[in-house]
Amino acid sequence: MNAVTWDQRERIIALLAEASADREVRCVVVTATGRGFCAGADLRGAPSTGDRVAGDVARMIRLGAQRFVGAVMDCEKPVIAAVNGTAAGIGAHLAFACDLVLAADSARFIEVFVRRGLVPDGGGAYLLPRLIGPQRAKELMFFGDAVGAAEAKEMGLVNRVVPADELTKTARDWAERLAQGPTRALTLTKQLVNASLDADRSTAFAAEATAQEINMTTRDAQEGVASFVERREARYEGR
Repeated sequence: MNAVTWDQRERIIALLAEASADREVRCVVVTATGRGFCAGADLRGAPSTGDRVAGDVARMIRLGAQRFVGAVMDCEKPVIAAVNGTAAGIGAHLAFACDLVLAADSARFIEVFVRRGLVPDGGGAYLLPRLIGPQRAKELMFFGDAVGAAEAKEMGLVNRVVPADELTKTARDWAERLAQGPTRALTLTKQLVNASLDADRSTAFAAEATAQEINMTTRDAQEGVASFVERREARYEGR
């Protein structure tokens, strides 16, 4: 069920960092094979720390699950989740951290932590209230019930639900559309939206003005204006 090992987590974080730095990468898709998207964390692969002392668990969460989810949110390219099956625990939060979420009609999302007597990690208590409000977030986290794809879409956790056999094609179609877009503008838009959730109006407006200033120096912004004036389709290069 694609439980995330320590090594896999580090590899995914590295790939997201590489995607941010690589000009040829214009979009990222996070998906999986098999019956599940991600069943959560597999701590059996974590390095042994011996006897714990106060601060060890906080450090493990900060450098592990939180860093993992943060890598998705901070990736400088649009990130699509294509959820092919069960997404539980950190697997659900991995999906919710993505910019767009596609789900197969067979997908399920489970805030599984309460079933194990645990507090949600991987930014769950940050992400869910911002997506669906605090009361719905508490309902999912307090009970730990599985939420089907259709209900998740109704709640606002998922952008679109498609038949399982159409998930890969739909994700590719969305990725290709994004890859043909003005990548730097999309990056700045992503950063503005993410930051706005924690900012007051004056801070958000100042960030918007700065983003506009930066974006107007890009080739794609100049191409977008030129294509409008010349009444033709824009040809964006991601620069």
